[in-house]
Amino acid sequence: MIGRRIALRVVLPGVLAWLVAVVPSGDVFAVGQAGARASAAPQPAVHQLPHEKDSVKFAVIGDSGTGGRQQYEVAERLASAWKAFPFTFAIMLGDNIYGSERPQDFIRKFEKPYAPLLEGSVKFYAALGNHDDPNQRYYKPFNMDGKRYYTFKVGPARFFVLDSNYLDQDQLTWLQQELSGSREDWKISYFHHPLYSSGARHGSEVDLRTRLEPLFMEHGVSVVFAGHEHFYERLKPQHGIYYFTSGGAAKLRSGNIRRDSTLTAKGFDTDRSFMLVEIAGEEMHFQAIARSGTVVDSGVVPRVRRESVPSKP
Repeated sequence: MIGRRIALRVVLPGVLAWLVAVVPSGDVFAVGQAGARASAAPQPAVHQLPHEKDSVKFAVIGDSGTGGRQQYEVAERLASAWKAFPFTFAIMLGDNIYGSERPQDFIRKFEKPYAPLLEGSVKFYAALGNHDDPNQRYYKPFNMDGKRYYTFKVGPARFFVLDSNYLDQDQLTWLQQELSGSREDWKISYFHHPLYSSGARHGSEVDLRTRLEPLFMEHGVSVVFAGHEHFYERLKPQHGIYYFTSGGAAKLRSGNIRRDSTLTAKGFDTDRSFMLVEIAGEEMHFQAIARSGTVVDSGVVPRVRRESVPSKP
């Protein structure tokens, strides 16, 4: 039986925050050392986004392009959040357009639901998912510039966008060069398939992890975002790197996070969701928000401080 959730929204000048109390429910859970579900005691107030003037503010959506009612409802919640927390761009974690990809499909599955954001000059930067036609890279609003993998910079952060469908040697060589040449304080990568996951349907992509994680560790990547799993999950830090899965912007695989997993720090798999993120100085603040508007997870990630080490020949 699903319990009741009580949420009080508090709007402070220039700050988006929710205070959340949880009455015993299966909606939000944390996994302890032994994999047991955390106590159902009421949760403390969520961590507030600092909303600093010159910070890097962005949204995160994954597995979004269905064109269905749930996508539009999440998009409406995202637009409402943007009014209080004016992020300047959004990253898309793949499966951007499900099914047919005719011009009218891009309108129905992307341009219409996110119209308020597009009209407000919010830029979307897409990664390719396994349901995406690679030709999406030529669709101008996805800002891929015709490339399957690419990098872009916003303030002190550089983002490395990968095509996890076809991680060939050319892409790995490119990533090695781009990471080693980056001098930004924050290095963040995102792509579709999660390197770590507690999903019962898919789980961790170990083969991808074997090839990517050594590069992330060597070059000081702080945060990695992925989709594919149709839920939200924050993983316990792995080798000093913080991993997030946010694949529920339109689709949901209800109850799919394995409760006995020792990887999960916080999971949410009973409704659609998205993320808001703010990089301010040495910290990355985040909130995961359900379709209802309830904040289901929040916190702070410190920047990784690791000097790049030349690769072995």
